Amino acid sequence: MRTKDLSLARLKTAGIGTFFHLKDVKSLGATFHDIEWLMARGEVEKIAPGLYRVSDVEANEFETLAMVAAAVPDGIICLLSALSFHEIGTQSPHEVWLALDRKARKPSRPVTSLRFVRFSGAMLRYGIVSYNILGVTARITSPARTVVDCFRYRNKIGMDVALEALEDAVRTRKTSIDEIVRAAEVCRSRTVIQPYLEAIAA
Repeated sequence: MRTKDLSLARLKTAGIGTFFHLKDVKSLGATFHDIEWLMARGEVEKIAPGLYRVSDVEANEFETLAMVAAAVPDGIICLLSALSFHEIGTQSPHEVWLALDRKARKPSRPVTSLRFVRFSGAMLRYGIVSYNILGVTARITSPARTVVDCFRYRNKIGMDVALEALEDAVRTRKTSIDEIVRAAEVCRSRTVIQPYLEAIAA
């Protein structure tokens, strides 16, 4: 591909999201010099080493989540960040909560402020849903799974946050008690959450 052939329209047609890596556009025949050309034109900006952003995309409240998902594709957005995404409760975190496999390394140069937790086994798979945010695939815990995780990590986020999440998620029908029970069973947390489920079901 000649440099002049690379354009934002070509990137979008190829399904490139707001945030992308050089490897994402290599299938188009693009090179680093092509990206530099777009940067010089103000059409692409560099966010972090190897991570770029398309400049003309209108930002939204979840842009930071898209950026983190692009930078750490194996990460899982969870806890307070997942609550905010699903519009459960009143949490508005100033950092992104991200779960990693217990054996995975933390990013050496995080693109924003991150709080990490570790998942393993079934918890790396159950209740993990892929969402498209600004053209980027973001892995986020489902509403039921998020509520259960809030109880699992209550010592980190506070029992008041966990209770608010449970009550609001059920009240607004973002999830059901049955879905929460199932998630709690998979995550081996039913004993912890059961008394509170019984209280709101009464």
